[in-house]
Amino acid sequence: MKYKTFTAPTYTEAINKIKQTLGDDVVIVSSREIKRKTLSSPGLYEIVVEIEDDKEKKPLKTESDDVLLKLSSAAKEISSISKSSLSENKTKDIKSNTKNDEILILKEEISRIADTLKYLHATVWDITNKTELELPPEFSEIYALAKASGMSSKHLDEIMRLTIKYMPIKMRKNRIAIKRYFHTLLKKMIPVRIEREIKPPHKKILMFVGPTGVGKTTTIAKLAARYAYKLSSRHKVGIITLDTYRIGAVEQLMTYAKMMRLPIETVVDPSDFEEALNALRHNDYILIDTVGSSQHDKEKIEKLSSFLKVNTFAEININLVLSAITKYEDLIDIYNNFSILPIDTLIFTKLDETRSYGNMFSLLLDTKKPISYYSIGQEVPDDLMEANAEYLLKGILEKEFN
Repeated sequence: MKYKTFTAPTYTEAINKIKQTLGDDVVIVSSREIKRKTLSSPGLYEIVVEIEDDKEKKPLKTESDDVLLKLSSAAKEISSISKSSLSENKTKDIKSNTKNDEILILKEEISRIADTLKYLHATVWDITNKTELELPPEFSEIYALAKASGMSSKHLDEIMRLTIKYMPIKMRKNRIAIKRYFHTLLKKMIPVRIEREIKPPHKKILMFVGPTGVGKTTTIAKLAARYAYKLSSRHKVGIITLDTYRIGAVEQLMTYAKMMRLPIETVVDPSDFEEALNALRHNDYILIDTVGSSQHDKEKIEKLSSFLKVNTFAEININLVLSAITKYEDLIDIYNNFSILPIDTLIFTKLDETRSYGNMFSLLLDTKKPISYYSIGQEVPDDLMEANAEYLLKGILEKEFN
């Protein structure tokens, strides 16, 4: 490794010399003010930088070395800039256009260094949690954002490897470019079921399953109102509830149905289910509420599968309703246990209670099942929206570090 010394009347001029000679990709070893500027003579600054020996291969640095070196260099730069700024202020020299330009350049440099320091701490995660991923510092921000969002480490590390491998080299020096690239990549990986209104004589039967407390009943009320009153055409909607275990759930759904003037049927056994479907067959949409159960209560889940064996006039689509505040490992556990049912799509609720959506992204990546709707609050029918990738990515890539 070699070292090269640059001198100039001001710190900014020395930095510009380095950029013109070696570019931006250099490490500052030291900087100091050799001669203070006076009214009669210019100042003199010295900056020593580390350069790669053309005849030698640059040694592979560990993640910790890279972070500490950059933090140290950045700290030295800030210190030098601060000292030079104080020295120049003490001279009380007459302000000129040249000096104003220098101040603007200094501000830009300070802003850039502060921005780097703000995000470099992300790579510390890899130091304290041993990982085989070799993460370039330029990717530290995007890595930290995705990690903090609850995304599975196995997915994040693999996506990072592919991104680093295939991203054009010129893009790697720009944080904004890296973020846009990563955003585009993740967007393509999120499967979404686009809502399409049915037209007569077609019918649609939707069954909603999932754990207790995720908000199935409220979600069904929102969808019933959406199909009946909020789409381009008003559709006939009927409701069936299989959740006879909870009196409160039945009463709640009946109240919603009465308010919206929608027919509702209560079913206890599979033998009654076919009759209830036929009673509502004049409707365009039939929405079926089911009893919430632990993913480990296989008996209840298997009983739901018995309702699917009856003869129907249309296919029954199974919607697994999940809470956005459930951690990734539990989401996988819930999905695996409910997957004895032919799950068609996923619906996520309680998105208003969190801004960390990486857990949902990882589940979608594992299951390859599309999302159809988001429930974003308690208000019926307003707090329901069609699923889209952009909304999910906001909770992954748009956080700010404190």
